[in-house]
Amino acid sequence: MVQITKDSPQVHKDRRDWYNLRSMLPFLWEFRGRALFALSCLVLSKAANVGVPIVLKDIIEHFEQAKTQELALVLPVSLLVAYGILKLSSSLFNELRDVVFAKVRYRAMRRLSTRVLDHLHKLSLRFHLERKTGAVSRDLERGTRSVSQILNYMAFSIIPIIVEFGLVAFVLLTQYDPIFTIAIFGSIGLYMLFTFAITEWRMDFRHHMNKLDSQGNSIAFDSLINYETVKYFGNEKLELKRYDETLTDWEHWAVRSQSSMSMLNFSQGAIIALGVTLVMVLAADQVATGKMGIGDLVLVNAFLLQLFIPLGFLGIVYRQIKYSLADMDLIFKLLDTPPEVSDKNDATELNVTRGEIAFKHVDFGYTDQRQIVFDLDFTIAPGKKFAVVGHSGAGKSTLSRLLYRFYDVNQGEITIDGQSIAAVTQDSLRQVIGIVPQDTVLFNDTIFYNIAYGRPGATRDEVIRAAELAHIKDFVDELPDGWDSVVGERGLKLSGGEKQRVAIARAILKRPQILIFDEATSSLDSQTELAINKTLASVAENHTTLVIAHRLSTIVDADRILVMEKGRIVESGTHAELMALSGQYRDMWELQRQEREQEEQAGNDA
Repeated sequence: MVQITKDSPQVHKDRRDWYNLRSMLPFLWEFRGRALFALSCLVLSKAANVGVPIVLKDIIEHFEQAKTQELALVLPVSLLVAYGILKLSSSLFNELRDVVFAKVRYRAMRRLSTRVLDHLHKLSLRFHLERKTGAVSRDLERGTRSVSQILNYMAFSIIPIIVEFGLVAFVLLTQYDPIFTIAIFGSIGLYMLFTFAITEWRMDFRHHMNKLDSQGNSIAFDSLINYETVKYFGNEKLELKRYDETLTDWEHWAVRSQSSMSMLNFSQGAIIALGVTLVMVLAADQVATGKMGIGDLVLVNAFLLQLFIPLGFLGIVYRQIKYSLADMDLIFKLLDTPPEVSDKNDATELNVTRGEIAFKHVDFGYTDQRQIVFDLDFTIAPGKKFAVVGHSGAGKSTLSRLLYRFYDVNQGEITIDGQSIAAVTQDSLRQVIGIVPQDTVLFNDTIFYNIAYGRPGATRDEVIRAAELAHIKDFVDELPDGWDSVVGERGLKLSGGEKQRVAIARAILKRPQILIFDEATSSLDSQTELAINKTLASVAENHTTLVIAHRLSTIVDADRILVMEKGRIVESGTHAELMALSGQYRDMWELQRQEREQEEQAGNDA
């Protein structure tokens, strides 16, 4: 496992912030009307907000110009009403913007989350075998949240500040000495340049923290998924050590991030203090010389407060946007990962009439350095039972993965009824194939849900009938919660044999035209295996069936048997023909016969 240390080089320098922001626009297009209306509310809110100091200035000037106390008390009602309306309008349009924009923001999150999950399902089996579930889960969570955060910052922080800056600049330039505009916006420019420069420097700390956070989450997730394995070998301390080592590095970068943020905050405060002092000195000087009145001083001071208060949050907002962009980058890079296996533009629907399967001189390897199967050339006749046997690592299970088109072959072609599976849609291909895998993985849901997953539109009676055929109904009926019993993560609450029977019921319910049994009864006892094999034989009638077997006793009735060794076909024929050859198949048969006799003898002795 590669760990990031304190001396690790910078990461994520290939981020594409502007590209990612543009990629987010399609998620907003659905509610472009709402977005424009929210923007209009924002402008009206800020206009009202800027108008408040102007009305306040007029009120002060009225008092300043009054000759007597009696005249001072005669305050124009219109100014008071205007002041109240502007304060109310600022609040009203601000809240209205929030209400209108909420649907835009949360719909964008929903659309992106759905798209990412859809894309993950489209990615190849190779990607999912190599990925770390915990890290992908954390990246997905942070990435979708980052979209909401960026939209939130843009709508509620960045754009409002830009609008307010523009309105204030217009008032200052048209009514006051340009020196005030230069002083105020010069301070703001210095503040922003300093903030952006330091934040860019600090981003490397955040990148390290993100990577280590995902890595630590992945380690913790893996250790919990493999809870039993950890306990079998007493390696709790090892798992804690790996997790703590990652968090130690994470802590180092987190402390550096916090320390540098404190330094940045102090520097920002110093720039704001200098800017405010400079503007107030200029204003006081102009009041003293009679160029400005007390109301003008109050107006400039109010503008300063309105600008520098949100500006104090701008540094935080900018940092959060940069962090969100870093998180978002992980998601859009995932979305940009092309599927290894994809439908051609002119792909057609697979039309199965007979169910004949042909492997035509197929070569395949999971990597270029290691080829798994060599020049496989055979045909599975329609409606026949075809078996493949061989020692572990011979390449047997690879056949089912190629037939499902989890991978594309390197050379050769696989056809069903004369149609190349590379030229048809993956959905139509997988609809006609049902599989009972060797390693059955179930959803953390009810037994009923896991069986019904084979055909979601099936009726309850059909699900129960499939369970009967798989000899699991009686077991389910005896459970306290019956069909509503939850099987646990990956089906861990069930035994291996129980999980296999659920998988068999699921395959029966699907009603496929082609069946694949990959060591389908390897976890069953002999009595249940005999009953299940009769069921499978009945279900497989008039279906093209590929059986990948370890126990040779389960495939003696196969119409044809292939024997594989190191990815090549070494023998082919019926059980009787292969026994007569006195080759590898017969050696395997004799070895398994001896193993059965020894097991029976041990049972008798016990």
